Amino acid sequence: MKLSHGLHLAYCTNIHRGESWTQTFETLQKYTLAVRDKVCVGKPYAIGLRLGADAARELSDRYNLLAFQKWLERNNCYVFTINGFPYGKFHGTRVKEQVYAPDWTTPERLDYTNLLFDLLAQIVPAGIDGSVSTVPVSFKGFKLDERGARAARTNLWRCVDHLEQLTRRTGRNLHLGLEPEPCCFLETTGEAVAFFDQLRADRPGDMRLDEHLGINYDCCHLAVEFESPTEALQRLRRAGIKISKIHLSNALKVRPTLDVRAALKSFADDIYFHQTIERRPSGEIFRYGDLDEALTTSVTEFPQAELEWRIHFHIPLHARPTALFDTTADHLVGVLDEVKRTPSICSHFEMETYTWEVMPPELKKRNVVDQLVSEYEWTLAHLAQRGFKPE
Repeated sequence: MKLSHGLHLAYCTNIHRGESWTQTFETLQKYTLAVRDKVCVGKPYAIGLRLGADAARELSDRYNLLAFQKWLERNNCYVFTINGFPYGKFHGTRVKEQVYAPDWTTPERLDYTNLLFDLLAQIVPAGIDGSVSTVPVSFKGFKLDERGARAARTNLWRCVDHLEQLTRRTGRNLHLGLEPEPCCFLETTGEAVAFFDQLRADRPGDMRLDEHLGINYDCCHLAVEFESPTEALQRLRRAGIKISKIHLSNALKVRPTLDVRAALKSFADDIYFHQTIERRPSGEIFRYGDLDEALTTSVTEFPQAELEWRIHFHIPLHARPTALFDTTADHLVGVLDEVKRTPSICSHFEMETYTWEVMPPELKKRNVVDQLVSEYEWTLAHLAQRGFKPE
């Protein structure tokens, strides 16, 4: 939906299953319109579209694209952003490290991303930027060497070339957002700044990078890394890096006592990575690649109540702390405070709680439409407190 100060808000449809375009379109009709009818009646409704590679190829068919454009117009909906992170299947099977493949060292990732922008340029309304979010270059477990990192930078520059030409041809301002994530090639804002320095060194003075490539700031991911929202956003801005999109997302925050560890077993699934970052009393940070790895460790030199774990598990924005679990909502609220101070910092906002299918039962007592409506209510209330209201 459209908000004051030129902001746009949507929920990401990666919460729903859908690998083919037919499946994706069915979820839009079944769920997305149902959410719209509860939160945005009679006004233009924004869709944060998730398109995997198969769905993108099918939507590129002239007939399918025209039919979708007419459907958007008929239902008073518009698309301003696409989630281009997962290339392949994203629900119902092991995803984990495969979500980062193919990475930016490969032509497949470049071709897929360029196709998403080709589609977006045809459906984003005039006068509104179009954004695509993507993997944080690669996964650290893939062990990129310097040759691989150079190949990734070359492909990202090729994408910038494509976006510049596409923007010039269509008049649509388009930008790609790399999404830092724990245990990935880019996982902190500091690593992001260093990578952009390398990109700029590859093509000194080429200012198109600043216009067409930026960061997709995922609040869950950077909270898990114990980053301060004020410092993180200021670091990116000082480096001249565009904030392409902000993912409004929430993570688990706990003290890993024995009771908490037992309760956390219900969050350890076989589908997604749940990277766990531990902060010790000294301030030292220790990383576990997945929640089950963290749960099998036994740190004896520290009292467990003095440790803090932050866990990459996207939980509802409106989830309340319990006796065992807290959330990183303070990071999310801190980001919104920064947006209040500087509304021009970013115009694209997307709620992204994709873990609906693997949430423990106590977090999914309602249907997915009601869950999404509650996320809108939480988000709109916090935005309204900061002067951002639907238009």
